[in-house]
Amino acid sequence: MSNAPGTLYIVATPIGNLGDWSQRAQEILVKVSLIAVEDTRHSSKLLSHFGIQTRMFAYHEHNEKIASEKLLARLHSGESIALISDAGTPLISDPGYPLVSQAHAEGIRVSPVAGPSAVVAALSASGLPTDRFVFEGFLPNKSQARRARLEILKTDTRTLVFYESPHRVVDTLADISSVFGAERVAVIARELSKTFETIKQASLQALVEWVAEDQNQSRGEIVLMVHGAEASGPDAAEVERVLTILLKSLPVKEAAALAAEIMGGKKNAMYEQALYIIGKKSNL
Repeated sequence: MSNAPGTLYIVATPIGNLGDWSQRAQEILVKVSLIAVEDTRHSSKLLSHFGIQTRMFAYHEHNEKIASEKLLARLHSGESIALISDAGTPLISDPGYPLVSQAHAEGIRVSPVAGPSAVVAALSASGLPTDRFVFEGFLPNKSQARRARLEILKTDTRTLVFYESPHRVVDTLADISSVFGAERVAVIARELSKTFETIKQASLQALVEWVAEDQNQSRGEIVLMVHGAEASGPDAAEVERVLTILLKSLPVKEAAALAAEIMGGKKNAMYEQALYIIGKKSNL
């Protein structure tokens, strides 16, 4: 048994076009002892295509805690392990946070193997400002919760980036348009690097109509990007910072009311944001 821990490699995989995969990524996956994957059936096709026979280990949102403990034990024994997601860079709205966080805490080397990322790819081709942006992942499934979250974000001056599921994209665009205003400029990026890649910039209202009229635009992997607001009103990042501080010593309702008084926002929106912050912390 080795006295030194192995290395945890975070390896990006193609988001569509297999030609985007780096030689280094493939070499790392060949040399490690184990590859932690979201879906063994999905990843086996990718690995087989490149002749990679390294053993896989299922690591997904339903087994993260137990699987992380097993992987950390193997890393401490001297084995090196690679973590990949179904597509793109791991941990970006994908499993892996508990493993990487604990690896750092336990003195295990974590090394990224850079590669494709739908967020960065979409931004680079969006035509929206990229000097400041925020990635929000997936918005809530239900319209009421989604609109409450959007109320907090509508004054954010950064470019906003979301992932969205095909079956929700029309409803989500409609909610964004309703909350942010129909004329706010946005971009839908779909099936990036694949045969039916689509990147369209237009007003939110125009995008709602376009996607609703063409069912093909509600298929595949989707990134939504929205131009930031003109500078006015409380900034979303500052709202979250203030609420996080207040929630340390106040109940949710009181924290929301005080935040609204300090920041000049709506109490209901602050209350929903407070619940969002609490929910986010409980998932860590």
